[in-house]
Amino acid sequence: MSLFYYLIMNKVPYPKHIQTFANQISILKQRGLSINDEEETEKWLRKVSYYRMSGYWYPLLEDRQNHIFKPGSTFEQAKMLYEFDSHLRRIVLSAIERIEIAIRTQMAYVMSQAHDGYWFTDVDLFTNSSQHAKTLASIHDEFHRSDEQFVKSFRRKYSNPLPPSWITLEITSFGTMSILYQNLKPGRSKRDVAAAFGVSDTVFVSWLHTLVYVRNICAHHARLWNRTLGVRPLMPRQPRNTFIPQPASGTQRTYFVLAIIRYWLNLIEPSNKLPQDLIQLFSLYPSVYPGALGFPQSWQQEALWK
Repeated sequence: MSLFYYLIMNKVPYPKHIQTFANQISILKQRGLSINDEEETEKWLRKVSYYRMSGYWYPLLEDRQNHIFKPGSTFEQAKMLYEFDSHLRRIVLSAIERIEIAIRTQMAYVMSQAHDGYWFTDVDLFTNSSQHAKTLASIHDEFHRSDEQFVKSFRRKYSNPLPPSWITLEITSFGTMSILYQNLKPGRSKRDVAAAFGVSDTVFVSWLHTLVYVRNICAHHARLWNRTLGVRPLMPRQPRNTFIPQPASGTQRTYFVLAIIRYWLNLIEPSNKLPQDLIQLFSLYPSVYPGALGFPQSWQQEALWK
């Protein structure tokens, strides 16, 4: 018997059924969660599902196997964590947007200067030809799906299958752009793109992939605040500008992502207010423990955040 067959045969059907909102509240109370206003709680659960909220009351559990809450745990505490996380994602998404636009600009400019506007179609510039073909197919799909006016105008006027990179990268997804850069052969132009952002090309690949990953978390409204990332961004050995020391919490925590964002914003937009935004966020939600995000106790004293 194959391992695959064994695993399939030993699985069981999902045993649970959807519960009414009233039953959901009853279950939470039975497990020890304090709910002061059941009517307001039901209104909340009607717009933010029980399952989504479970990620925010999970830290309040004393017995996680049987889903029993710690004494004194309240629904308001879970709701507060949810609202904190939502606010955090908005801060991160806004910052990543600015970084993404800058990366699009630099990739198009540096690579077009080094080669030509259609560098991204030249298979000889890329390490993996199969991956390049897939990436180029994705770019074609994104181009043909786009309803941007500048894309429509290009289709009407020009015979080229695709516009040059300074146009094409504007409608290329962040993920596709990340794969495109990663697949570039090592060389001066690849290093020059990374150098514009103060890191080596190896670190640039790692950080770019990380921001794509985190952007997708934010875009899908998934939990970010106390997450352990499914990617491991590299710690730069010789960053051009001030960065943080190796964090004790590792590089897979939200704090390290925020440090990446701050580092790149300092190059792109030196007057950025990310530290102030984070300080204000923690002041609005004083019961949130910064260490749950990987923040060290003295994070505000680090040169990067001043």
